[in-house]
Amino acid sequence: MTGLPRMIAVVGTNASGKSGLGVDLAARYGGEIISADSRQVFRGLDLGSGKITPDERRGVPHHLLDVCEPGAFFSMADFQRMAYAAAEGIVSRGALPFLVGGTGLYVSAVCDGYALSEIRPDLSYREELEALSTPELYRRLKALEPDTQADPANRNRVMRSLEKLRAGDPGHGPKQPRFRCLKLGVTWPREVLCRRIDERLARRMKDGLAEEVKGLLDAGVSPEFLRKLGLEYRYLSAWLLGEIPSREAMLDELGKAIKRFAKRQMTWFRRDPDILWLNMTADPLREACKAVDAFLADA
Repeated sequence: MTGLPRMIAVVGTNASGKSGLGVDLAARYGGEIISADSRQVFRGLDLGSGKITPDERRGVPHHLLDVCEPGAFFSMADFQRMAYAAAEGIVSRGALPFLVGGTGLYVSAVCDGYALSEIRPDLSYREELEALSTPELYRRLKALEPDTQADPANRNRVMRSLEKLRAGDPGHGPKQPRFRCLKLGVTWPREVLCRRIDERLARRMKDGLAEEVKGLLDAGVSPEFLRKLGLEYRYLSAWLLGEIPSREAMLDELGKAIKRFAKRQMTWFRRDPDILWLNMTADPLREACKAVDAFLADA
């Protein structure tokens, strides 16, 4: 992979602090950030997706935020194509691209160079799949592709895999990396991470998360789309539509769901032996800078 342009990836779980660390590193190394988050591509999904605010960006350019209307179809192939274009533009300006986010498939698609299909969804087949539960969808996928790597809990990913198989294009092919990547991992001990998740959820509710979701519903964004987004949008919309009886019950269920999702995120990232996990209880910025310096100096 010598000769490829360099890229730094900062990955990790919900509420881990990866966005802030990404800004610290990009500011120090003259970089620009590409968001690797499957929900932050949508306009209006701010508090619920943890989208970094203009003030928090501290002047560091960010890419792939607010590039799609809520409810529109946006695939991993769409993300990869746009991320490649953004990264190539960053390199052409003499800057260093930073890929920052917690959507593991998006990170792998770019860093590992997945060969992806551009096939669009078959709407009639998708309607058939929508009638099935997520476990039923996954059982159907396993029957067709026993070695599938799709997350059983990722409904959209499982459905997309079924659609590709139906179209005769599983999307498998040799990986073709376009960048040489250093992957830095950000997380905390389980009990600390759970506390951070609870604190962040309380802060977002105070900042207007419920109002954000209500505004999306009032603007005509379908409950089905919000449910597919999972986590905050699924539970807040269910509460606002009367499907969850109380605010307290909704917050309790949502907090547990976020923690389960963070566990799945770690399971995904822990499978990658190339990730350097930072010690967040010490001096993660110093440790990260040491790794970046060595990576950039390595011919």
